[in-house]
Amino acid sequence: MRTLKAALVNFAVDHPRWVALGLLASIVFFATFFPNMTMDTDPENMLETTEPARVFHNAAKKRFDLSDTIVVGVIKDNDPNGVFNPRTLAHVSELTRFATTLRYEDPKQPGKTTGVIEVDMVAPSVVDHLRQAGPGTIAFEWLMPRAPATQAEALAIRDKAMSNPLLVGQMVSADGKALCLYLPLTDKLLSYDVYTALQGKIREFGGTEDWHIAGLPVAEGAIGVEMFSEMVVASPLTMALIFGMLYAMFRKWSLVVLPMLIATATVAATLGAMIALGFPVHILSSMLPIFLMSISICDSIHVLSEFFDVYTEEKGRKESVKEVMNTLFMPMLYTSLTTAAGFFSFVTTDIPPARVFGAFVGVGVMFAWIITILFVPAYIMLLPERMLRNFGLTAQGGVRESLLTRLLHGLGEFACRRAKVVLALFGVGIVASIWGMSQITINDNYAKRFSVGHPIREADSALNRHFGGTYTASLVLEAKNGEEVFKRPDVLTYMAAMQAWLEGNGYIGKSTSLADIVRKVHQELVDGSPGNFRIPSSQGAVSECVMQYQQSHKPHDIWHFVTPEFDSANIFMQFQSGDSTRTEAAVKAIEGYIERNKPPVDLSYRFAGLHYINYIFQGKMFWGMLGSLAGSYVIVLLMMIVLFRSALWGFLCMIPLTLTILFIYGALGFFGLDYDMPVAVLGAISLGIAVDFAIHFLERSRQITSETGSWEKTAPRMFGEPARAISRNVIIIALGFLPMLVAALVPYKTTGLLLFSILTVSGLVTLVLLPALLTVGRGWFFRARRFSFPGAAGSSRDVPALALARIGAAKRDAADDAGRE
Repeated sequence: MRTLKAALVNFAVDHPRWVALGLLASIVFFATFFPNMTMDTDPENMLETTEPARVFHNAAKKRFDLSDTIVVGVIKDNDPNGVFNPRTLAHVSELTRFATTLRYEDPKQPGKTTGVIEVDMVAPSVVDHLRQAGPGTIAFEWLMPRAPATQAEALAIRDKAMSNPLLVGQMVSADGKALCLYLPLTDKLLSYDVYTALQGKIREFGGTEDWHIAGLPVAEGAIGVEMFSEMVVASPLTMALIFGMLYAMFRKWSLVVLPMLIATATVAATLGAMIALGFPVHILSSMLPIFLMSISICDSIHVLSEFFDVYTEEKGRKESVKEVMNTLFMPMLYTSLTTAAGFFSFVTTDIPPARVFGAFVGVGVMFAWIITILFVPAYIMLLPERMLRNFGLTAQGGVRESLLTRLLHGLGEFACRRAKVVLALFGVGIVASIWGMSQITINDNYAKRFSVGHPIREADSALNRHFGGTYTASLVLEAKNGEEVFKRPDVLTYMAAMQAWLEGNGYIGKSTSLADIVRKVHQELVDGSPGNFRIPSSQGAVSECVMQYQQSHKPHDIWHFVTPEFDSANIFMQFQSGDSTRTEAAVKAIEGYIERNKPPVDLSYRFAGLHYINYIFQGKMFWGMLGSLAGSYVIVLLMMIVLFRSALWGFLCMIPLTLTILFIYGALGFFGLDYDMPVAVLGAISLGIAVDFAIHFLERSRQITSETGSWEKTAPRMFGEPARAISRNVIIIALGFLPMLVAALVPYKTTGLLLFSILTVSGLVTLVLLPALLTVGRGWFFRARRFSFPGAAGSSRDVPALALARIGAAKRDAADDAGRE
C-alpha cells in the first residue's frame, strides 16, 4: 500500500500536466454519453416487474379495462347554489370538450396517438341520468346534454345528480359546492402533459371558480418532472454557497475552486458511466449529484485544510503537498472504502432503482477518491508560485488569530476535562432517541412531497374535503370455482355490507361496485323511491338489472366492475388521503372483516391500484433499506476492525455513526415526521459521513499519540489541524446544503435538512464524545501494548506505546541539553 501511495502521489506531483489532461479527457469522454440520457419517471418501476403485487395490478387493469385517472375538480363556496350555476357548468362543459382533444403522438408506436380516453370519462355531460320510463322500464339520458342557460336548469341538473348515490361523493359533492371530472389516460406517463394543458385552459376562465387538478398519476408525474428541474436550480445554488464559504476560510480563489472541480468531475464521470451502460435516470438517481457532491467535497476539504496548515514559502508547495498526501492518503482511502461499501449494500434490496443508485454512488465515491489523490497535487503544482503568496495558517496570522481554532480548543478542553458530564449528557440523548424511534411512522404520500401552497398539494387537500377521495385502489373478489357467483343476491348483499362497513368506519371515503349498480337500477325499475335502493331477491332479477343497465349510453361501463363471466368482481375504493398508512389500515380491516364474516361462497381476494402499489413499495423500501443499512453497518465495522487491527478501536470508530443514526431517527419520531423514501435513502449517507469524521479523528489520534506517548499530550494537538479539518467540513457542507430548503419539493427540503443534521450531529459526536471516551478509557485504548497505526507517515509500526513514550522523552531531554549548551 505504501508503494501504491508513493507511486500515485509522485506521479501527480511530477507529471501534473498529464494528470490534468487525463482528467479533462475523461470528463469529455463521459460527457459524450449525456445526449443519450433517458428519464424514467414511473414510480411503479420502483418494484420489480415480477413483483406479484405489480403483476396482479396490471392483470386487473386489463381484466376490468381500468385506466389511471386524472381528477379535475371545481369548487364554488361563495355561491349559495355552489357549482350548479350556468356560468360554472358552462366552464365544466367547455373543459370536458377540451379534454377530449388532448391527444399525443405515442413514442412507442409511431402513427398512433394517446391521451384522454373519451369513452370512459366521467363528467356531467357524459354520464347517464337514470329515471323510470314506465313500469319495469328505465330511460337513460345524459345528465347535462348541454350547458344550462338559466339557474333553474342548473338546479335541475343538481337534483338529478343528487338522486344517484353512485355520483354523490364521486362526481358531485354532497353539499353541491364542488364537482369533479375524471379523465382516464391511455398511459399515466402522459399525466404531466395533460395536467399542463388543463391548467392553460382553466386560466382562460378568468378565476371565477376554484379549480384543482389531483390524482396519484398527476402527483407522480409532477414529482418526476419537477425533481429534475429542481436539481438544475438547487445544485448550482448549493455549489455557489459552498464555494463562497471555502473562499471565506482559505482566501484563495485559485485553490477553493479545486473542490468544485473535483465534485463536477466526479458527477460527470459517474452519470456518464451510468448512461453509457444503458441505465435510465430515475427519480431516485436524480439525487445522485447531491450525494456525490457532498461526499467528494469532504476529502478535498480535508486536503485543503491540511495544506493550509502546513504550507510555508520556505517549505514550498511540492514538499507541502507530499506531506499532506502522505498524511491523508490512508484515512481518505479508508473513508472512501467504507462509504462505498455502505452504498454498494443497496444492491441487495428488492428495489431496482435503489440498486442502480447504490451501485453508482459507490462507484462515484471511488471516482472521487482517485480524482482527489491525483488531481489535487497536480492542480497545486500547476499553480504559479505567486498565487500561493500570503496563503497558509502562518501567513495569515497563525493559529492564535483563528477564531475557529480558539473555539475548538475550548471544545476540546470541555470534552476532556468534563468527560463524565459529556458521557452523561449523551446518555440522556440516547434514551430520548430510543423513545423517539419507537414513535416513527412508516408512511409515504406523494402529495406531501410538494410544499404547502403548491397547486397539487392544495388540490389534494381541497378535493378530498369535498369528495370520497382522489386516491383509488381495487378490491378484486374471485370465485374459486369459476361460477357466475356475482349474479347471486346473497353475494352482492355481502359486498354491499362490506362496503358500508368500510365507509362507516372511515377506512375509505367511498366505494363503487356491481352491487351499487344493481341497487340503483332496481330502485328505478320499481318506483324510484330510496327504499328500493337494494339488491333484488332473485338471481333472475339481478340479471334483469344488469341487462337494463346495458341499455345505457355507456353499456361497457359495467365491465369495469365485473367480468363478462361474472366470476370476478371489482370493488372500486376511494381514499381521502394519500398516506400509505391509510391503505394499510384498509387492507388489514378488509382482511379482518372477511375473516370474521365469511362470504356466502368461497371467494379469494386481492388488491390492485396505484395507491396499493405505493403501499407495497413502502414495505419493500423500509425493510430493504433497513436490511441494507444493517448489512453495511456490519461490513464497515469489520473493515474498521481490520484497518485498525483492533476490535476495541473498530467499535469506537462506529460510535459516531451509531449515534448519528440514533439521534436523527429519534428526532423524526419526536417531531412526528414520516419515515419515507427520501429519509430511508438519506440514512445511508450518514454512514459515509459519520465514519469519515471518526476515521480521521481516531487515525490522527493514534498517529500523534505514537509521537507524544500519551493521550493527555495528544488531545491539545488533536484540536488543532485535525479538528479544524473536520469542523471545516461540517460548516461548509452542512451550511452549503441549506439552500435546498427553499425548493418547492419536500424531498429536496428533506435532503438539505437531513444532510445538515447528519453533518452537524456526526461532527459534534466525533469532536465531543470521542475525546471524552478516549479520556475516560485512555487506560484501555492507549495501554502499553503493541498496536499499529495504518498509514501514519513516519510512524513506527508495531512499537510498544511505552517504548515510544520513552523515545519521545529521550529526544526532548536531548533537545533541552543542546539548548542549554
